[in-house]
Amino acid sequence: MSSPDSLDSIQLNFSGGDLLLLNFALALIMFGIALDLKVEDFKQVIRFPKSFFLGVISQFIFLPAFTFGLVYLISPPPSVALGMILVASCPGGNVSNFLSHLSKANTALSISLTAFSTTFAVVLTPLNFAFWSSLYPPGLDLIRQINLEISDVIVTVTLILGLPLLVGILVNRFFPKFSLQASKILRPLSILIFVVFVLMAFKANFDLFTANISRIFGWVLAHNLLALSIGYLTGYLGGLPQKDRKTLSIETGIQNSGLGLALIFTYFEGIGGMAIIAAWWGIWHLISGLSLASFWRRTA
Repeated sequence: MSSPDSLDSIQLNFSGGDLLLLNFALALIMFGIALDLKVEDFKQVIRFPKSFFLGVISQFIFLPAFTFGLVYLISPPPSVALGMILVASCPGGNVSNFLSHLSKANTALSISLTAFSTTFAVVLTPLNFAFWSSLYPPGLDLIRQINLEISDVIVTVTLILGLPLLVGILVNRFFPKFSLQASKILRPLSILIFVVFVLMAFKANFDLFTANISRIFGWVLAHNLLALSIGYLTGYLGGLPQKDRKTLSIETGIQNSGLGLALIFTYFEGIGGMAIIAAWWGIWHLISGLSLASFWRRTA
């Protein structure tokens, strides 16, 4: 097994072409999601004001804050800590709506939260990461070495998430028939592209993953369990009905780790700890999310 700080120095085998493919897959996923979104989905906030605002607080305030606490508690290598903070700062994952539907949760609320989190992640993701990482001195040293500019991150997130989302909503608005047909193809195709990409990344860096997976697995397991619990407990303490609690749990526990990977390889030179955390999170949250949604579906 590697020494405690080895993850901070290793770099994943990842080319410029790989990064272009990853960004394309993420943009395609966002475009496919947006083809199913309507302006009315944003207006659903009026139907669930309390649940919506608790969901936003859970995802963009509680999750990064408790992640910061978890980082201090377990004291992982600095690059791993930064990876955890970055994942916690990302918007909800693209499968959260499907998982909410599968678990018989409040799917309309899930769609509203996804639409909001994806749109405002353009600003909230970079700012959340900048704020919480600045409070963790070991990680701050790494950021200083890279000379990270948050304004550059905002531009990247806008291009990967914001622009495809806006174009997709406009296409759905003015070309609804095309949008309906295209979404049936693009959503599964884009997700397939992303899964293939992750598998290729694992294959190209198999030795690094196997050497560190035992440590990474424990950190991601604890972090994801924390995220799912934060969402559910926020809804419970807020007095929300069970369907809304399940939605908040899924929206908080299913993060867009693909965006995290894109940012890591663009601005952090593929630092091992950050990249492996984000990559394994992308796999594990699907396993935990599907397991939890299936359980809730059986007990609903």
